[in-house]
Amino acid sequence: MSEEPRRSVLAAFRASFLTGLVVVLPVGLTIYVVWGVIGWIDGWILPLIPAAYQPEALMQRYFGPQANFPVRGVGVLVFLVATAIIGWLARGLIGRSLVRSAEDIVDRVPLVRSVYSGVKQITETFFAKSEKSFERTCLVEFPREGYWAVGMVATKPKGEIAQKLPDGEGMVAVFIGLTPLTSGMLVFVPERDVILLDLKADEAVKLIVSAGLVYPAAKEQVQAALAAR
Repeated sequence: MSEEPRRSVLAAFRASFLTGLVVVLPVGLTIYVVWGVIGWIDGWILPLIPAAYQPEALMQRYFGPQANFPVRGVGVLVFLVATAIIGWLARGLIGRSLVRSAEDIVDRVPLVRSVYSGVKQITETFFAKSEKSFERTCLVEFPREGYWAVGMVATKPKGEIAQKLPDGEGMVAVFIGLTPLTSGMLVFVPERDVILLDLKADEAVKLIVSAGLVYPAAKEQVQAALAAR
C-alpha cells in the first residue's frame, strides 16, 4: 500500500522535473549564449575606450565609489554606433575615396590581400540584396547515391569554375553542414538533381544541429494551431 503512493509521487516529480527542464533549458542556454557573445564583443571594444570613459569609471563617477559592479553591453552599443557612422561616411564621396585608397594599400601586401579579399567577398555575398544566398534549402545525394543530405543553396558557379565544370550553367553550389554545424563542405551539384524544400534556412540549421531530432512543424499543423487559437 505504501509503495504505490511513493512511486506515484516520484513519477509525478519526474514528470514535473522533465517538463520544467524543457522550459528552463532553452531559456537558460539562450541567455548564456547571448551573455557570452555580449561579453566577447565587450572584451574587444572596451580596451579601445579611454580609461576615464570606461563603464565602471563612469558608474563610480556618477553614483559614488560603492557602485562597483560590472556593466555589460556598452561595447556592443559602441560597436553598433561606430559601425553605423563608418557606413554613413563610406557612402559619401570622401568616404569612398578613403576606402578605395585603403584597399589599394591592402592589395600591395600579399598575405593580407588574400585574407581581406576573401572576407570581403563573403560579407558582400551575405549582405548584398541582389544575392539570395542560403534562402533556399534542398536535398542532395551525399556522400554517395542513395544517401540524402540537407543542404542550403548558395549561388550558381561563376568564373573559371563555371567554365571548367562539365555542366557549368546548369549547376548550383550547395553548402552541406555537418552536425553539430561546426564545419561543412561546398559541393557543386547539377540543378536537375537538387530537390528543393520548403524549409527555411534557420529550420534546416536546427535540423542539422540537433542531428535530426528537431523537425519543423508541417504547414498543416501550423495552420491548424492558428485556427484553434
